[in-house]
Amino acid sequence: MNNEDVITQDVFENLQELLNHNEIRAFREAFLDHHIYDQTQFYLDFTDDERLELYSILSPQELSEIFENIDFDAVDIKPYLQEIAPEYLSAMFDEMSSDNAADILTNLNKRERRAIFSQMAPENVTEIRNLMHYDEETAGSLMTTEFVAVVANQTVSSAMTVIKATAEDAETIYYVYVLDNDKQLLGVISLRSLLISHDDTLISDIVNEHIIKVDVDEPQERVARYFRDYDLLALPVVSHDNIMLGIVTVDDIIDVIDDEAQSDYSGLAGVNTDNVNQNPIQSAAKRLPWLVALLFLGMGTASLIDHFDGLVSKASVLAIFISLITGTAGNAGTQSLAVSVRRISINDDANRSFFGLILAEIATGLVTGAVTGLTIFIVVSLWKGNMMLGLAVGVAMFCAITVANLAGSLIPVAMDRLGFDPAVASGPFISTMSDLTSVFIYFSIAGIFIHFF
Repeated sequence: MNNEDVITQDVFENLQELLNHNEIRAFREAFLDHHIYDQTQFYLDFTDDERLELYSILSPQELSEIFENIDFDAVDIKPYLQEIAPEYLSAMFDEMSSDNAADILTNLNKRERRAIFSQMAPENVTEIRNLMHYDEETAGSLMTTEFVAVVANQTVSSAMTVIKATAEDAETIYYVYVLDNDKQLLGVISLRSLLISHDDTLISDIVNEHIIKVDVDEPQERVARYFRDYDLLALPVVSHDNIMLGIVTVDDIIDVIDDEAQSDYSGLAGVNTDNVNQNPIQSAAKRLPWLVALLFLGMGTASLIDHFDGLVSKASVLAIFISLITGTAGNAGTQSLAVSVRRISINDDANRSFFGLILAEIATGLVTGAVTGLTIFIVVSLWKGNMMLGLAVGVAMFCAITVANLAGSLIPVAMDRLGFDPAVASGPFISTMSDLTSVFIYFSIAGIFIHFF
């Protein structure tokens, strides 16, 4: 435990002591003095009784900020919601941004949501319900409807009046969106541009019409790329007929990027890494399907070895190098898979050419295969004193690595073109496939050289 952890634990224990001794004023001041991230961690670490006491100390608005910072992927939020009084819960959701409220409320059933909605402000309920109708992992599911907008025929002075009136409830005020009378998006103005412009200047004279925007049904991965490529703080979301619906902010995209990276890692590893705190039975249930599928695929490798049993009986020395070739080819295939999935995820157009990618990986496979094959040729020739054996193993290594490289790049690209998640072409799958192909290549080539052993 490092010094920072010790300090945090001491602070937490001090807060518990204040709370348990009913020193409400001192507790409240100490608790709210911390950053909202720390408040959230303290809240999650409190006991059930301590949290029930906390609800009588914090206002719904203060608790809403805590709930907006909870990582729903790591924490089952439903038990926390169910222990809060419905009236308090409704007031908390009234204070929360609509997109975060919608995300949290999806954890409750319809009856529980109706009870909360019945005590909320009608306009907030409408916004939340609209957001809940959008498909998951799209711009619509990420956006918030709390943004600042002005019309093109306003002056800077009147626009600043609008901003001051709406800034408190807006998600961000750094971007001000310009709409026409039909609420269609015309452009955007930075807050800086407004501040340095003359009060009588028309918004239409300073608006930036070259605006980056996304359709409401745009996949969240593509939305994240816009933020990365254009260094945005917020991105407007429009309907199919260019009606401004909301904005996606950078804090939501950070969560998306984290989720996508976790998803890719899960795929490459062949396991689900979303919840590392599962009990052994749950973990086993998640991993078994892949393991069983790979077991049957691995049986193909065993069958191939059995098929070439006669070859091995003639030259038992061949058995020594089976694991060497399959292991090296598997590693090469996994490396190629990682590069291919990364290229797809960053959507680099220069790398998105199907044939260009395949040719590049073939070239890489040829180079790495040649160097590795030459190395093992020299080692085996000197070790076993048989150049023909070394040549057989070297050529097999060269071919196995080239094929593994090609498979590692071809499979995820093909899956991406077919509309599937390329990360599903996991490392264990590619490795097992490489075992199958490399064993076949090895014994086929060894059969040509068998008379020289």
